[in-house]
Amino acid sequence: MLQALVFFSIVLLVVGPIHWYLWKRMVRDTTRPGRARKIGTAILFALVALLLGAFILPRAIGAKASTFVPLAGYLWLAVLFYLLLVLLILELPRALANRSLRRRTATPSATATPSATETTIVAETTIVAESVGLTKVSEVAGQSGESKPVIAPIAGQVGRSSDRDGDGGGGGVGASAVAAEAESRRLFIARGAAIFAGLTATGITAYGAKTALSGPVVKRIQIPLAKLPRSMDGYRIALASDIHLGPLTGVEHTRRIVNALNGMDADIVAIVGDLVDGSVAELADEAAPLRDLRSRNGAYFVTGNHEYFSGAEEWVAEVERLGLRALRNERLAIHGLDLAGVNDVSGASDGPGKGPDFARTLDGRDTSRPVVLLAHQPVQAHEASRHGVDLQLSGHTHGGQLVPFNLIAALQQPVISGLGDVDGTKVYVTNGAGYWGPPVRVGAPPDVTLVELRAP
Repeated sequence: MLQALVFFSIVLLVVGPIHWYLWKRMVRDTTRPGRARKIGTAILFALVALLLGAFILPRAIGAKASTFVPLAGYLWLAVLFYLLLVLLILELPRALANRSLRRRTATPSATATPSATETTIVAETTIVAESVGLTKVSEVAGQSGESKPVIAPIAGQVGRSSDRDGDGGGGGVGASAVAAEAESRRLFIARGAAIFAGLTATGITAYGAKTALSGPVVKRIQIPLAKLPRSMDGYRIALASDIHLGPLTGVEHTRRIVNALNGMDADIVAIVGDLVDGSVAELADEAAPLRDLRSRNGAYFVTGNHEYFSGAEEWVAEVERLGLRALRNERLAIHGLDLAGVNDVSGASDGPGKGPDFARTLDGRDTSRPVVLLAHQPVQAHEASRHGVDLQLSGHTHGGQLVPFNLIAALQQPVISGLGDVDGTKVYVTNGAGYWGPPVRVGAPPDVTLVELRAP
């Protein structure tokens, strides 16, 4: 309960300011006070509620009973992210455009202001005309000493200039016109930026949704291992991670992945965590196709962090019932190769002995044999390298899932996607076959990988 409260508090602290910024740029700056602004504000409040509902409803009434709200809420989350990104990028050109506009409309032209001499002449002419009350031409000397002809008004039509022109004269009308033009141009800039940001964010999200929902691509990579015996050259591992079974994915998602893995004609199948987002009771049907996995030397599973949100013990029992072997801080020999698996780091929160135990898994083995370690998170390679692991197979990162989150993930994980090296241990990280949160992938398509081990 405490973890849930902390999580939702963080969500509110992040979501609130972001939506306020979006309201400012997409609603307030693009509208005048009135009906349009009220409608825009109401829509944004509804989207906030939808996003919060995506997190709350599955936990409150069950994942399958609340399918639409999480789907819509998570899609809005993706649009929200790219709206924020594009609007922030547009801040500088927007500021420059508004600055240029302010310079152009700061002061009226100097030619619109009458000179002191002309003002004196007009004032004196008015006095003469009012005293005579007739239409006549008078010559009134101005301050300059020159005489200028002035036509006095007709009797009965004489009035003070302020009566004819208003208290502010013609200058007030001019200033209002300038202000109106400036406001119109400001709205044009704001609306242009908002439309561009909206179309860009929507287009990116639509592309990302198509990518995420089209199924995983099959990658192939050859990785040389110095200790691999020649008899095992070309040993094939079908690797999948982050399948994230859930009510939004459906059973077809599982079947597609199983078919892709079976098509690799692998020696072993390895699923390295984050298989599910829900309990066994909710997702047993979605997991059922895993029983159809085929390989020459078996299918293996290690836990990811999401298993510990969904009932790790129940899921370990379920995958073993479906024919996979769960490696829980265990090691086994397959021909001239050691295959090992450790629990995810999140397991430590479940109690003593539930987290990863590298010493138990790897100590006392024959170090002349190569060892391949299944571990959900790439960061576990730091510990693996201290135990002489030759190759670690991982997932967890989703390749960033939504660019530029790959840059943020790199602050925590030493390898985000593909093959890397961590303290002398080779680490291969798959993008994962599914998605978490938004059914959207941008710059990190889902994949399953055929890893082919090569002897020297």
